[in-house]
Amino acid sequence: MDNTSYCDLNNKEGLRKIIVKISLERVDTQEGVTVEALLDSGAIRLVISSEFARKQGFKLKKIEKPIYIRNVDRSFNKEGPIKHMVEVNIYYQGHRERTEINVIEGQKWSVILKIPWLAHHNPEIDWRTGEVKMMRCLEECRKQWRPKQEKSGWQKQKEEEKRKKKERNKKRKNKEKGKKRKREN
Repeated sequence: MDNTSYCDLNNKEGLRKIIVKISLERVDTQEGVTVEALLDSGAIRLVISSEFARKQGFKLKKIEKPIYIRNVDRSFNKEGPIKHMVEVNIYYQGHRERTEINVIEGQKWSVILKIPWLAHHNPEIDWRTGEVKMMRCLEECRKQWRPKQEKSGWQKQKEEEKRKKKERNKKRKNKEKGKKRKREN
């Protein structure tokens, strides 16, 4: 069994909870944090706790329309609608993706990966041991991943941004030189 996921059998409800250790990266600073996330096949949104998001310094973006959430009993969530989201990079077992996660008030779990994430990546889950493998992940996910042997995802992303900035500066300078030549002629 890998140490990135486990099954919680010691909860008072007697239910199996699958917990995975993921890394979340802030896209504005490329700083990351490792967190235990709950896999939840019974809900339809990826969510992050507002308390956790603020504590970790994630940049909250206001969403256009509030999203009203219903509980299992179909009643509306007492904490109110979702009003913000955060953009993050999620890293898990050789997988990387940039996604938006809804920020929810009063959430027990720091992060919950729900139906859209599970359906998109179709992980192999052993419900007895809690082992979660990314065996059937789409090709696009593997293309985004940066192997551990090379530089980390954060380093590569920063280098790519520097390279693009250099290209923009070079184009700007060439444009200025062109204008200067026109004035001289």
